Amino acid sequence: MPPIVEVQGLTKVFRVVKKQPGVVGAFRSLFRREYREITAVDHISFTIEAGERVGFLGPNGAGKTTTLKVLSGILFPTSGSASVLGFNPTDRNPQMLRQLSLVMGNKMQLWWDLPAWDGFLVLKEIYDVPDSEFTRRVEGLVEALEITDKVHTQVRRLSLGERMKCELVAALLHDPRLVFLDEPTLGLDVVSQKRIREFLRQYNEESGATLLLTSHYMQDVAEVCDRVIVIDHGRIAFDGSLSELVRRFSSTKVLKIVLNRPVQESELRKYGDVLTCTEYQVVLEVERERVTSIAAAILAEQPVEDLTVEEVGIDEIIRRLFGEGQHARRT
Repeated sequence: MPPIVEVQGLTKVFRVVKKQPGVVGAFRSLFRREYREITAVDHISFTIEAGERVGFLGPNGAGKTTTLKVLSGILFPTSGSASVLGFNPTDRNPQMLRQLSLVMGNKMQLWWDLPAWDGFLVLKEIYDVPDSEFTRRVEGLVEALEITDKVHTQVRRLSLGERMKCELVAALLHDPRLVFLDEPTLGLDVVSQKRIREFLRQYNEESGATLLLTSHYMQDVAEVCDRVIVIDHGRIAFDGSLSELVRRFSSTKVLKIVLNRPVQESELRKYGDVLTCTEYQVVLEVERERVTSIAAAILAEQPVEDLTVEEVGIDEIIRRLFGEGQHARRT
């Protein structure tokens, strides 16, 4: 079976006006404009197989949303090729669009002054969903997202979390094979974020739909995705599993220690970097290769009540990855 998404050498360059400062500069630009080119996506290549849950990570301006817009046919690429569900996305083939959905955390497809249910009915006609299928799908989705009592309320009167859940129902009611999710938990409280993560994972397991998720919340990716593509300055910096990302870009581990009596912080520095130190709890960062020996030394030399070994948080690894990349470019 061919990949659901196949990208080869994809590039997107934007040509923007270079604005001159001041009134005189603005007046001159009326007659003679200067342009500069911004490369948002720079010769990237990857494939996504059916049923995968893929996280698409990167800092602001890395090219994540631009890539999603090219793959959904909203933007034309400057060069390279892309195949989505066996179609060229720029053709906007109706057969492709019926199997595709795009959810953007900062955009809405439901009508602000109408109940979400009315929006669902409009989308039912657009996607030509049979009545029996429509009822079954919507009831299942609203029940899974726990918004059965909200869908007949004006969208404007819903909370941000409730609106996003309604947007997910709207995006999935036509049973798409491929779902692009661009910051679906943006601005939500931790409870709503957790519920949406659980729903997305459950939806993938039950429907077999392929998910491509972008988010600035690393917990979204850690809880939903099995694979991660990291993009920075338009180029792919990593493509693999979360565990491989941790192994490749983190040479340290974290020791969390509970003590049965206070110990001076200076006494603990010989084991590694002290990240936090309170009266009875200490967090150390130590070299991955020395974890076993250092843990044994701490257990033998310090009043340890409990000791656990953990990987460095994915947030910190991504921060270091981008920071090192930016430093390399400056030097």
